[in-house]
Amino acid sequence: METSVAEFFHDFRQETLAGAEASSSFQLAAFMEAVATELVETGFVEGFEFCHYRALRGMRVDGYWFNDEGALDLFVADFDSRSELSTLTRTDVDAAFKRLASFFEASAAKGLSTDLEVTSPEYGLSRQIADRKGSIRQLNLILVSERAISDRIQSLPDGEIQGIPTRYNIWDISRLHRQRSSRSHKEPLDLDFTEMFGAGIPCLPAHLGSGTYQSYLMVMPAEVISGLYAKFGARLLEQNVRTFLQARGKVNKGIRTTILTEPGMFFAYNNGITATAQSVEVADTGSGLEITRILDLQIVNGGQTTASLFHTRRKDKADLANIFVQMKLSVIDSDQSEIIVPRISEYANTQNRVNAADFFSNHPFHVRMEEFSRRLWAPAQQGAQRETKWFYERARGQYADAQSKLTPGEQKRFKAENPKPQMFTKTDLAKFENTWDEHPRWVNLGAQKNFAKYAYRIGKEWDKSPDTFNEFYFRRAVARGIVFRALEKLVSSQPWYNGGYRANIVAYTIAVLSEIAKRHKQRLDFQRIWNDQGINRTLEQVLSIIAKAVNDDITKPAQGISNISEWCKKDACWTRIQTQIARIEPDLPVEFWDELVSADEAATEAKSAKKTQKIDNGIDAQRRVLEIPASHWANIQHALSAKRLLSPKEVGILRIAAQIPSKIPTEKQCAVLLETIEKAREEGISVP
Repeated sequence: METSVAEFFHDFRQETLAGAEASSSFQLAAFMEAVATELVETGFVEGFEFCHYRALRGMRVDGYWFNDEGALDLFVADFDSRSELSTLTRTDVDAAFKRLASFFEASAAKGLSTDLEVTSPEYGLSRQIADRKGSIRQLNLILVSERAISDRIQSLPDGEIQGIPTRYNIWDISRLHRQRSSRSHKEPLDLDFTEMFGAGIPCLPAHLGSGTYQSYLMVMPAEVISGLYAKFGARLLEQNVRTFLQARGKVNKGIRTTILTEPGMFFAYNNGITATAQSVEVADTGSGLEITRILDLQIVNGGQTTASLFHTRRKDKADLANIFVQMKLSVIDSDQSEIIVPRISEYANTQNRVNAADFFSNHPFHVRMEEFSRRLWAPAQQGAQRETKWFYERARGQYADAQSKLTPGEQKRFKAENPKPQMFTKTDLAKFENTWDEHPRWVNLGAQKNFAKYAYRIGKEWDKSPDTFNEFYFRRAVARGIVFRALEKLVSSQPWYNGGYRANIVAYTIAVLSEIAKRHKQRLDFQRIWNDQGINRTLEQVLSIIAKAVNDDITKPAQGISNISEWCKKDACWTRIQTQIARIEPDLPVEFWDELVSADEAATEAKSAKKTQKIDNGIDAQRRVLEIPASHWANIQHALSAKRLLSPKEVGILRIAAQIPSKIPTEKQCAVLLETIEKAREEGISVP
């Protein structure tokens, strides 16, 4: 049941109010964080730092992000906590962008930072703009509005500010509604090659008949690829490829060398690009077919090639005129994209397999976390009668999709069982875990980069010991999230808090708390936090003391660093804060030490949970094996034996399976049988 823009406005407003209440932040901050989360998760921006500054001189800014491609995103809000949906006019739009441009110009050329408080977020941003002005290649001004844009505003042409190419983007409530309502849960790129480059791209159809999906082979000019990446950046890259690049850096040295020294051989040396699209438009020019338009182009392999072409042209002034790249383009309907696109990406990336790149939303880790979140009931909070669940959104939009076909009564029940404040995403989980595991610097790099670090770390741990990720791990992760979110609220209410750097303070405060316990060979009692579904007064007091110390430390960055947020991204920041721990400990209440559990006790609990998971895995394996008829096992044995792909042990176990139910395979035998299923699938053998 699709909502109207007006309904979406009211729902989004309630989310913002609830978010502000839950975190004790101002409504503007909650609004900006909510919108920024949408834009980051869909790749429209790489990250977001809240920074509200408004001056009588007609300047305003509400957030920013410096990205790795040399671009600066500046945000300005149109927000007044309106109770009814209203129209955003052209006059409003022009005025908002003028105020944002004035802030940039005053920072870049008029020494604005000298008039600002040195520890304020606006000082750090203004000073960084002045220091980085020569290296900013692209300025993106982004207006975020709680109103609906007037139909008379079609598009805003690119411009230039202080000699820097400037793009204007408007995210009004209608555009946010379209993004959340789209089947792919992101705004698809609509690329008109004729309009953008003056001509279509020659192609060869690679599909036969009407029953197959469309696919094409194309030879893409490198200048076109570089131009698309310059304009759209990471939005061109499928999420898992984006994660891979975040984890591994942007420029491949071999690709760069070929561009600079042997451009004519690039086509021969490079593996090319694999991409998908929702739909394409093709024209017959008389000399062959051309693709003139692509809706939602996503590069699923070849992200390094794409980024390297862009960076080598920008940094090395390389001439791309004689470089061409082969592209395999598959047209996949958005209904099938969640299943098929990750598979294309996985299979296309087998030559340079990397854990982070393979860490898809359907990776067994995420599937297991999702299963726990749908099955495990959290204890009722104090004063409440009803148990609830913590909804893990392993794929974007699952929380909304789960309600889309429910009746109003069923929706009410769903939200009671799965409250929105208890929904958490992959990037939330990565944030909770990396802070507690003492990687605060990673968390401050932004949601996507932090997730890339987490994915790489957990991917390796999963390969080594998947049973580590069990019910205990899930409950502990939720408990960590409870503390994390409680601390956000706590920081906002502190008398010393000036409205800036909350995310930095929270990340380092939790890392310090974790380090203090570890130094005493103890751990926080996460089971008690799970049971209470909240934190007690003692822990609140401890967090407040540590947060104050962290704030005092990070607001005095090392010499030569003017931006506190940038300082918080450096290892040196964490190293220096750790030296302050001995001074913090004496201020902590004595009750705190009594509430910790020994590291040995925590390890014993984790070991026990690991054993339980192993048993659960065995039971699950038996269930899956017994669901497959004996005749199918006989067919698998026959087909794999004919290809001489079975060991004597596997043959014996398959013979037992072929006699189900008169003979029942053991748990260990079932694990082997599930491996033979995968072997059969790889050989193209039909498996139920």
